[in-house]
This record gives sequence, structure tokens and C-alpha cells, in this order.
Amino acid sequence: MQPIADEAALDAAFAAPRYLLLKHSPTCPISGSVRMEVEAFSGDHPDLPTGMIDVLDGRALAEAVAARTGIPHESPQVLLLEDGAVVWHENHWRVTAARLEAALADL
Repeated sequence: MQPIADEAALDAAFAAPRYLLLKHSPTCPISGSVRMEVEAFSGDHPDLPTGMIDVLDGRALAEAVAARTGIPHESPQVLLLEDGAVVWHENHWRVTAARLEAALADL
């Protein structure tokens, strides 16, 4: 999972044909669980670029995602992008590897 720490990295994520984006707080136990789910899913899908925004260090980036997508910011939150558009998103305990698998299969 690649860290997204600046606007250039965020632009690259939105420019990718398909991209999985995690907004994560390193101090939140729910975020920790969600990160493990995303990492498990990503391990099974190495061809799907996956990045993470640390919402504590990258608050402006997290808010930029909300502005670009129209989806209110939450943490933890996962967005599956296709050609820069959100095709699936979820937050908190609803993010699981199984739900990510189902979302990818629906594309």
C-alpha cells in the first residue's frame, strides 16, 4: 500500500484506470482493523494499485478527496476509483475484504 502524502500522488491515484484508496487514522482502532482488511484484500490483488491517506498528517488531502468525489469525509473510509470516479465506497466496520471482493466482482 502506497502512502499518499501530496497532491501529485493524489492526482496520480485519480488518473489511474482503477485505484483503491484508504483514508486511515493511525490512532483509531477501527481504522487499524480496516487497514488489516484492506491489506488482506490487496495481497490477493497485487495488480490493483492501493494507496492510503493518513488523515492526521494529510487532513487537507482527505478533504480534497471529499471535494473531488462529493462523498463526505469519514475515517476509516475506502473508495474504489475507476478512471477517477468512485464506483464503490464504504466506511468503518462495513469495510471488509469480503465486501471489497464483492465490489470488485461487480465491476
